[in-house]
Amino acid sequence: MRESSNPVFRSLPKEQGGYAQFGTGAASFGAQQVRDAEPYVTQYPDQQRGVSRPLTIDDVVTKTGITLAVVTVVGVLSYFLVSQNYGLMMPFVAIGGLGGFALVMIATFGRKQDNPAIVLSYAALEGLFLGAASFLFANLVSTGGPGMIAQAVFGTVGVFVGMLVVYKTGAIRVTPKFTRMLVAAMFGVVAIALLNMVLALFGVGGGEGFGLRSGGPLAIVFSLVCIGLAAFMFLVDFDSADQLIRAGAPEKAAWGIALGLTVTLVWLYIEILRLLSYFNND
Repeated sequence: MRESSNPVFRSLPKEQGGYAQFGTGAASFGAQQVRDAEPYVTQYPDQQRGVSRPLTIDDVVTKTGITLAVVTVVGVLSYFLVSQNYGLMMPFVAIGGLGGFALVMIATFGRKQDNPAIVLSYAALEGLFLGAASFLFANLVSTGGPGMIAQAVFGTVGVFVGMLVVYKTGAIRVTPKFTRMLVAAMFGVVAIALLNMVLALFGVGGGEGFGLRSGGPLAIVFSLVCIGLAAFMFLVDFDSADQLIRAGAPEKAAWGIALGLTVTLVWLYIEILRLLSYFNND
């Protein structure tokens, strides 16, 4: 079974009858099948007693829908509060962004990604972050306003649906080589982004570093690369979710799938919003 480039999916259990092994093959980023798994009852005793049931696509859709609903409701509330009090903007961005990141790390490395409390708490924090960040990009960084936010939402949904169609039609095959290339590209982008941030903090390039977030031609290209990587990431994550369903994972694994998809959707939305802000900047 291949593993996803999304670390949340990589730490989800893989196969029934040995299904409890988490993160197998992570070092090689998804090129091998699960081997030497612990007994299934080790991680999911309820399934062994017949309390749980196998994962279905309906479980995935329902849990993902609930998670995104929490993100949306909290995001709208966050946007409204920031519009009434600009002083809340940066605290919301910091608390939501850092808190959401911390919960993803806890869920991934603590093997709690199928815990609904953690997933929904992450969704609430990301909603807090997205609402404030959306107000920042749409009203202060640029002049796009609410219309630009709507464009970013439609663009995100469009990319998601488009990549789902691509996956279902088999237009692009998800292979171990494809996954390795995607992971390598993602590590490269993250490294460059971090270096750019450090250089900007030290005043290099007039506080813009390489200019990857300055709104210029290079910034536009960088955002397009990030959007492309997020889009292709959906293919690997769809494949991982499909493999979990076929392997007979317990229905609680749907929360982990919802978390992984939400992480990618949030990243994609922010990159699209950032890109649109470049074109609406006077």
